[in-house]
Order: sequence, then structure tokens, then C-alpha cells
Amino acid sequence: MPRVPRTPWWLAWMGCGLAGALLYMTLPYSLPSVTLATVIGIAMCALTVAGARRYRPPNIRSWYLFAAGIGTWIVGDVVFAQQALLGGGPQYPGWADAFYLGAYPMLSVALFRLTREPGALRHGTLIDSAIIGVGLGIVYWTFLLEPILADHTTPLLTRLVTMGYPTAGVVLCAVVIPILFRRGPRTPSLWLITVGSVIALAGNIAWSLFFGVVPDSVLFGGFLTAYALWAGAAAHPSMNHPINDGREGLGRSRLLVLTASTLLVPAVLLVQGERGAGGMSWIAVAVGSMALFILVATRMSGYISRVDSQADQLRDLVLRDDLTGLPNRRDFEQRAARAVTVAPCHVIMIDLAGFKHVNDRLGRAAGDQALIAVAGLLHECVRDGDVVARMGADEFAVLVHDTLPADGLAVAGRLREILRHPVHAGEHELLLNARLGIAYSGTCPDALPSAEMIRRSDTARYAAKSSGGQLVEYTAALDERAEAAESLGADLRHSLDDGDFHVVYQPIVDLRDSSTVAVEALVRWVHPARGFVSPAAFIPVAEDNGLIVELGEWIMRTACRRLADWRVTLGAAAPLYISVNVSARQLSEPGFPAVVSAILTETGLEPAALLVEVTETAIFGGGTAIEAVETLHRSGIRIALDDFGTGHSSLGLLRTVPVDVLKIDKSFVDEITEPGRNAVIVDALIHVSNGLGLRAVAEGVETEEQAEYLRDLGYHYAQGYHFGKPSPDPMTPSPTPTRLTV
Repeated sequence: MPRVPRTPWWLAWMGCGLAGALLYMTLPYSLPSVTLATVIGIAMCALTVAGARRYRPPNIRSWYLFAAGIGTWIVGDVVFAQQALLGGGPQYPGWADAFYLGAYPMLSVALFRLTREPGALRHGTLIDSAIIGVGLGIVYWTFLLEPILADHTTPLLTRLVTMGYPTAGVVLCAVVIPILFRRGPRTPSLWLITVGSVIALAGNIAWSLFFGVVPDSVLFGGFLTAYALWAGAAAHPSMNHPINDGREGLGRSRLLVLTASTLLVPAVLLVQGERGAGGMSWIAVAVGSMALFILVATRMSGYISRVDSQADQLRDLVLRDDLTGLPNRRDFEQRAARAVTVAPCHVIMIDLAGFKHVNDRLGRAAGDQALIAVAGLLHECVRDGDVVARMGADEFAVLVHDTLPADGLAVAGRLREILRHPVHAGEHELLLNARLGIAYSGTCPDALPSAEMIRRSDTARYAAKSSGGQLVEYTAALDERAEAAESLGADLRHSLDDGDFHVVYQPIVDLRDSSTVAVEALVRWVHPARGFVSPAAFIPVAEDNGLIVELGEWIMRTACRRLADWRVTLGAAAPLYISVNVSARQLSEPGFPAVVSAILTETGLEPAALLVEVTETAIFGGGTAIEAVETLHRSGIRIALDDFGTGHSSLGLLRTVPVDVLKIDKSFVDEITEPGRNAVIVDALIHVSNGLGLRAVAEGVETEEQAEYLRDLGYHYAQGYHFGKPSPDPMTPSPTPTRLTV
């Protein structure tokens, strides 16, 4: 049997209160109806206190004050009923009126505090209420209060009490009306407060202006309805939620209400003028008008101050980096533009080459802490008045004022030195490899524009990054080199489309019998105008502009197709596998393992037929590159660590990266037969390979002496010009054998 959901306790109690209020309106004024009203009132007071004690809101005292105000009204009802039913008729003014009027200050204060945030005085809502109150007060005074006060046939106390009800209504209007026009969403609790307050306000107005016209049962039933709604607001769980969303201000609806309130004064004058009333109290109208003027001026002054403060905050946000607190690029460019017009200056651009790896390995939180630490180091290192800015990501800039041409290098050297030391990012100690570029503005009036100076320093920084250095000062040759790289990059794009690239293959031989066991695929570029372009020249450019991804995919597809063709034409004499170099940019490309898998499927090769060569530098940073290598290895593709021993922490990588083959760099092979040199490193590496169960391939073997030495050390595989130069088809025997004969 499905479980019937239970009605929330607060809704059940509030529903009982509303039902009781409706029942009260159908009963004649008698002892049963008074008893019902009293029970409803006391129950709603108890519900208000219970809700406040259950949810413990920050403004719990206001809820208690609210309950006290309702309770005071209930006491007034009881006194009124006692006089009406048992005392021969109600007394006016009497103690019931004292309780009624005494409840209004408590209810008004409680309502104000419950429907405004704690900083209401700062946000102008009190002034808004005062403007509404003064405007309505002038109307009430002119048409209701002044005639009552001027009626000397009525005792003074009676007149004062009679004036008290509309006066309390004015105060209640001033509190309730801004609630109606507040901005932002309302919680259920605030909705109940709002609706209950409107009903209470309507009852007050009816009591003041239409007493005797509106039936008493409807009038008092309306107040009971307000009690029930207020109690529901206190008992609802949302009463503990913030009721302000930070958008308190002069919205259109509120501005309309305030405008209407200020226009009540001239409206009163027009009505009185049309009526020909000559007994109007001009002093009251004049005082009210001046009060309105002062309140409106104060409100606008506060609003303008707030707008100015927010404008300052926005300006600060626009010109400041929110992570480090340093000036951002926009602010730095503006400061540099002013600085070059006053005195010579230097701009130093800095980036952190190892920062991406910090984010990949340790997470963005550690990266943020590292940036904050670097910002602090840079700020401490410069003089007062010089500017340190964060230009974005891991890039910083320093503006050094009033310097001589040689001063910039001294400052940059100081910055480079301080960034050589590890920085602390939480529990981590990180070594970030900084690259610095520096440019000089020149002397006035021939100083460079700030934008050009920033560009030059950025060019120098990029040159430092490309060359592997740490500090480069701008020279005109850097622009020439950059233009050449851009031109080469454009030609790369055209040649990729036009088919100017081709793949050659270098044999990898077994030193024991001179047989070719595999080939390494190498790319060559013969440009129609440039002629042969060395891979050392175009590969870095392709890495930088991203074309290496497309070029690398083409190389791998072409190489795999060639191996598949050899298997068809040569059979068992075909190479066992083909080796293809993969760049760091390719490894970091999303979906790279899927691209490799698709190529193998397309060419019909099994995963073991492909050996992917990666450099130590490409995978040193970890992150996406390591994940790509691990994915490839799990699929059955073998991994080679190229140029082993020349990169970062090689032995450490062997413990963390799945590797099948070590390719010993040519620089170590060259040493084994040089006079006065020995083969300690090459000898050690073959022992490391054998110990880890890896295949070692010696690269760059150019003489038979080197080949024999390597074989004696225990190497089984090698490649180099001694066995064969890269060629389009190394499997076709050449007239002159180039392989080692054993």
C-alpha cells in the first residue's frame, strides 16, 4: 500500500488558523466567537514562538517581539469583548485601545527588522519608509487628523486616541509598502509575512476610515487571518534563510512608490485648492514638504555614494588580477603608456615554463598557490614605484621606471636568480623554470610606444623559451627570426596541403646477424622554393603553431601503410615493426590514442607492429601526456624512450612510465671510441636495460668500430649511417652493402 505523505506541521497549524478565521466571520459577535478568536490568537502566538525556537534564526528576537505584538492585540480583543459583552458596552477610549495602539510599535519594528537585511540603515530602506510615511502622513493629517484635532467639542483624550489609529496606519504603511516592492525572489516565509501584513494594513485602514461600514466580523476575521499567515511564516523552514539577495536598491517599482509619495504634497494642495478649503494648516504642509525634501536628498546622496563605491569596486576588478592582487594586463598597459612619456624604462616579461605540469600533476589549487607565491617574490624583488603585473595564466610582467640601458639586465638577472629557487605551494615545494624577455623604451622624446615595448619584451621572452635559455634581451634580429618562423609556418601549411612532405625509413638492425628487424619513420621536407628544409628547423615551428598534430598523424598513417605494403610484398622478410616519433604536442592532444588506434585499424596492423617513440621531455610533466602513453601501452602498442639520458630524471621515468625500448642517444655512442674517453654511460645503460627487461637500441652508429664495441658490451640492436641512411625504401638491397657483416 503506498505511503500517504504527511502534511507538514506548520501547514496543518496555519490551515487550522485560517479555517478558524473563516468560521469566525460567519458567527455573530458573541462569547463563542470571542472564545474562538482568543484561542486562534493564542495558538498563533505559540506557533510563532515555537517556529523561532525550532529554527533559531539570527533575528530570533524580532520574532519574539512580533509574537508579543500579536499577543498585545489579543489582550486588547479580550478587554474589548469583556467590556462589550459583560460590562455594558465598550468604553472609548478605554484599555482596549491602549493595548491596540501599544501593539503597533512592536509589530512595526518587528516587521521592519524581519523583512530587511541587518544593514538596512546603510541601504536606505529606513529612509524609503520615512518618505512613504511622511507623504501619507500629510494626506492623513490634512483630510483626517487635523479635522479630528480641530473638533473641540470632543474631549482631548478621545481626539488623541482617534488620531492614534490612522497614525499607526501610516507607520504600518511605511513599513509594509516597501515590502511589496522589494527586489529579488521571496522565500515562502517572506511571502506569508507580506500577505499577512497587507491584510493587517487593510484592516487598519478599514478600522480608521470605514469603522461601522465594514462588518465587525469581517474586520476582526481579517486580523485573525493575518495572525495565521504570520504564524505560518514563523513556522516555515525558510524563515531561517536570508531574505535579501543583495539587490536591495532603487528598483523601478520602488522608485515609482517614492515618486508618488513625494507628489502627495502637491496633490493635497491641488485638491484643497479645488475644494476652496481655507482652513488648511499650511505649517504642517510646509514642515512635511521640507522633511520630504531632506529625506529625498539624503536618499539620493546615499544612492550616489553607493553607486560611486560600486564604480570604484568595478574599476578595481577591471584593473586587478583577482588571484594574486597584482595589476592585470589592462592596468599594466596603461601604466606603461604613462611611464614612457616621463622617463626611460624597461619592461620584463616572464613566464613559468613548468607551470602547466604543476596544474596537471598537483591540481589547480596548487597551481594557484604557486602563482600567488611567485607574485609575492616578484613584488618583494622590485623597487617601490616599479610595477609587477600578472598578464594572464603563468605570465607576469615588470615595469622598471627611470632606468639606464644597462639597468634592465641587472634587474632581470635579479628576478631570474630569485625564481631559480623553489617556491612553496601549500605542502609542495616546486621548482618553476622561468623565461624572461626584456626591452628598453629609449629616452624621450624618441621613446618607444608602450605597446611596442611590451611586444618587444614578449618577443624576447618567446626567444628565451624557444632556445631553452632563461633570459634574452630584445634585438632587431629577434624580429627577423620571428618573421622567418612565421613565414616557415605559412609554408608548412601550404606544403601539407600540396604534398611536399615525404617519409623516409632508417633500418634498425640486429647486431648479432646484421638483419633488419625494424625501421624508423622520419619525415623530410623538400620545398619548391626553399629546397630541402632540415627537420631541426621546421619541427619546432610545427610544434609551436600546432601543425605538428596534423603532420604527425600523416606521418604515422603513411608509415603504417608502408609496413602493411612490405608485409604483402616481402612476407617474412618484412620488418617486424615500424617506429614513429610522437611529439609532446601530439601526446597532449585530446583523443590522440583513439587516432592511433584508428590508423592501425585502417591499415590492418596489429598494435605490436607499431613502436611509438617519445622523448623524456615530452612526458616529464606527466598529466595528459602520461595518460596518453599509458593508454597506448594498454592497447598493445609498444613505447620507446627516445634520446635516453639527455632529458629529465630518466631513471625516475622508468619507474612511472610504461616503456619497452630505450634508445641510447647518439652523444653517448660518439664517446665510446674517442681517445681518452670510455664507455661508462653506455655500459651502465645496457645493464639498466637488461635489469628492467627492456630492449636497448643504440642510435647514431657511424663506424664498424662503434658497432663492434656495442656488441661486445651486450647491445643487440642499433641504427645509424653505418647500417643505412634514411631512404624511401630501405628494404631494397643497394649495390653496395652498408650493413655490418659478422
